[in-house]
Amino acid sequence: VQLVESGGGLVQAGGSLRLSCEASGRTFSTYAMGWFRRAPGQERECVATISRGGGNTYYADNVKGRFTISRDNVKNTVYLQMNSLKPEETAVYYCAAAGVFGLTEEYHYRSWGQGTQVTVSS
Repeated sequence: VQLVESGGGLVQAGGSLRLSCEASGRTFSTYAMGWFRRAPGQERECVATISRGGGNTYYADNVKGRFTISRDNVKNTVYLQMNSLKPEETAVYYCAAAGVFGLTEEYHYRSWGQGTQVTVSS
């Protein structure tokens, strides 16, 4: 599956952004999906994941209550709503597809988008 992210940009601290990731092909609903991010000089980290049908989600502790992952299997799209953004969350955000839900290590994810830059100013 091919993935294309969009929705990144520049936002002030405390602001919101909604990222989208559109998948090509007819098999989107067979994949669990994840959002990851890589801040400058840091390793890529898992932010949130969602199961194939959308009924199960996982969030990293540092985004719980502020970020929401969702998906629309008709539109072949997964979303990440980000609220109350912090400057330290400036990063390139990636979506990725995995065969199983609940995986946070990037090596489990077989397909990746090119990433979208999110910059949070203080």
